[in-house]
Amino acid sequence: MRYQMGCCLLLLLAGQALAAPGDVARTVHSPAGRPHGLAYDGKRIWVADHYEDELYALDPKDGRKLATLDAPGGHVLDLSWDPEGERLWILDGATETQGATIYCLDPAPNLTTHRVLSPVGAPKGIAHDGKHLWVLEVGRKGGGLHRIDPADGTTIESLPAPSRRANALAWDGKNLWVADRYSDRLYMIDPGSGDVLMILPAPGPYSAGLDVVGEHLAVVDYQNDKIDFLVREDGVNSVRYDVREESVEFLMTVRNYGPGPLRTADLHIAVPHDLPSQELIDKPSFEPEPVKIEKDRYGQEVAHFQLKNLKPGEGREIRMRAKARLFAVDYFVRPDRVKRGNIPKKVRQRYLRDESKFDIKNPLIRKTVEEVVGKEKNPYWIARRLSRHIQDSMEYELAGGWNVAPKVLERGTGSCSEYTFVFIALCRAAGVPARFAGSMVVRNDDASTDEVFHRWAEIYLPPYGWVPVDVQHGDKPTEAQRAEAWGRLVNRFLITTHGGGGSELMEWNYNGLVKYTCEGPCKVDVEYFAEWEPHGKREPYEVPERTPAPCGCEK
Repeated sequence: MRYQMGCCLLLLLAGQALAAPGDVARTVHSPAGRPHGLAYDGKRIWVADHYEDELYALDPKDGRKLATLDAPGGHVLDLSWDPEGERLWILDGATETQGATIYCLDPAPNLTTHRVLSPVGAPKGIAHDGKHLWVLEVGRKGGGLHRIDPADGTTIESLPAPSRRANALAWDGKNLWVADRYSDRLYMIDPGSGDVLMILPAPGPYSAGLDVVGEHLAVVDYQNDKIDFLVREDGVNSVRYDVREESVEFLMTVRNYGPGPLRTADLHIAVPHDLPSQELIDKPSFEPEPVKIEKDRYGQEVAHFQLKNLKPGEGREIRMRAKARLFAVDYFVRPDRVKRGNIPKKVRQRYLRDESKFDIKNPLIRKTVEEVVGKEKNPYWIARRLSRHIQDSMEYELAGGWNVAPKVLERGTGSCSEYTFVFIALCRAAGVPARFAGSMVVRNDDASTDEVFHRWAEIYLPPYGWVPVDVQHGDKPTEAQRAEAWGRLVNRFLITTHGGGGSELMEWNYNGLVKYTCEGPCKVDVEYFAEWEPHGKREPYEVPERTPAPCGCEK
């Protein structure tokens, strides 16, 4: 395992490595053979066995059974503890004679003190936030998170459920947590907006209940009868995992179909380098060798090639070969820790300025920021609101050409680049530094061809540094799918290009660019594509090891 030091890297405390959110700190056995639901009363963990219709009070240190109670219903789905009323709330599924019911139990005398019919027909989870109950509903239409009055079940507000297969719910004092046993993920959700703020891997194959136990998130698994205690936060801001090794050949072809000669052609290829999501195994090689390696005003390295006097019917090829380890990366961004200040001067100067494709002073851009952002000051929530507005207002369409941000927003359709231009323009107009990343993409199989490529945005959030936001990829129906675009990268991208606008070397392109001059009329064809093949042997799939990722901060 490799450790590096930095603002987003593994920290050491008393000689021990700090774990990342989602890592299993310890595990105890659950005495319930078919556990459903988990709640913590400050001293004991409560777990229900929905087959035996019993409730077990457990010692959180070792899982030892301290007490056994009869469940008030015959099909317990989830549990939650009310610390103010010192009561256990129990969600029980529907039967042939009765709909789903919520019971309030005083565990000391084992008395049911209150019952409420569920306000929704297909509830799966329950959580008490100290004042109200939250009920998780699932269904074909997506379901919802409903805040209800515990006295009579009146619905106070409703939010979309993060996914259609969610099945357990908890409250951590500030946010909701939802388990999804089909995707094997745990979602941290903002109770005000319904946005998924964080995604953690589930520790087992069938998460059936969860709650906060001290500094940990405890998760009980229906299949393996274990209770895992997960790290919620421990000083690590990002992790990378699921490495794949790939070789790629990026090919640029220039062909002159005449009738006139092509006098000069300047070819530029963006040179990739090590990033949190990638490590180069070898230094990129070129065929032929470039005239020189240059840097543009954003610090992007570019290999410069020159061709001269291509006759009609004549063509040339330029190749870049690279070998890299590609990682999936997750950033654990907590909105309340994001600060508006502390942005490096270089970042402000480069990534808050206007550019031709952004046009941040355009009335439509200004009006959109004013209406969407309102009085919000937190850079995270500013960017989150803007991305949601774009996704609600636009649809993906790969039509060719990259129009300016105001025109794309007005049109309501765009490519990945145009989504990115709109998001960057709105972020900069709202005072959030933003830039773009461009990449070559492994398409499905390890051996594949990429002719489309991909571009997304990155925003600068102190103290986290550069965080990826792929607004177009996140333009999906569920909150969990939208969250995939926030602070997450899969291991299919070799990032070649970072830019803040028009480059003197790459213009608005990424990966590569060709500029040429002709004598008289001539038709010139330029082609770009990437050929991938696996480098080394990939092991059979296992639960991926997660290690802290290098920092994306700048000074």
